[in-house]
Amino acid sequence: MKLNSILTATVAGFALLASGPVLADEHAEATPQIVELASGPDGPALWKVSDEDTTIYLFGTVHVLPTDLEWYDAEIDAALGSSDTVVTEIKMDPASEAALSQLAQARGQFGDGTTLRSLLNEEQTASYEAALAGLGAQPAAFDPMKPWLASLTFSLVPLIQQGYDPNSGVDRVILSQAGDRTLDALESAEFQIGIFDGLPLDVQVAFMMEAIEGMPKVKDTIDAMVAEWVEGDPDGLAVIMNEDLTDEALAEALLYSRNATWAEWIENRLDTTPGTVFMAVGAGHLAGDKSVQQYLAQRGIETQRVQ
Repeated sequence: MKLNSILTATVAGFALLASGPVLADEHAEATPQIVELASGPDGPALWKVSDEDTTIYLFGTVHVLPTDLEWYDAEIDAALGSSDTVVTEIKMDPASEAALSQLAQARGQFGDGTTLRSLLNEEQTASYEAALAGLGAQPAAFDPMKPWLASLTFSLVPLIQQGYDPNSGVDRVILSQAGDRTLDALESAEFQIGIFDGLPLDVQVAFMMEAIEGMPKVKDTIDAMVAEWVEGDPDGLAVIMNEDLTDEALAEALLYSRNATWAEWIENRLDTTPGTVFMAVGAGHLAGDKSVQQYLAQRGIETQRVQ
């Protein structure tokens, strides 16, 4: 499985964590560039569910994007403009991001004297140290880290070096346009970190080595995902993800169980709170089998494609 591509499509904390203290010197803060495109049916997919007094827009995001990609069009702007609440996977205000980074550093480092390299065999160590050298880091640079936290860095740095930026990610752009709207979140930082930190160490090592192996090709993979996303083709995006997501247990943890929980959240919101909501979550959650839309259908809730 290519961990980097799945994280980019499914976990908001991926971009925030990997662009935090680990990469503090790798990129400067950027201001999102909003470019409104001509109105029309093309563009990133947008859905809505509604009843007599509540409308919830569902918009799939990509958490890191090239700084010059144009995607924010009139339909997205209209949906966001009509909403009184913006919901993201986790809170992404500065205070919440700082708390997430602190929690990741606390949970993502060994506290018992274990070092990351002590978990690797000779062949893995050679590949790992070569990857660090390629990033300009010393062999011992990540020794205190658990493999899951190192994996995030190996996944994101090559993208940043080739023109991608977490500050241009869709979530940040949407929030930059939220104004004084109410902000809400589906999950906590503790939950998203727990997805990674709860993996057995041997599984963490395996994913880290796959992230290292995929570093030379990561941009090609993400480019393909972004192309499907910006054209509004969730089925095409799902095909790419399905090629990479072969571990059923991980698919359940990263996608399916969360999708089911979010569908329940949507149903409860429809039943209890009038108003209009703009929900922005990783695009992988709105694509393919066991998507949020499929779980909504199981609850008898129809999802309408807006764009």
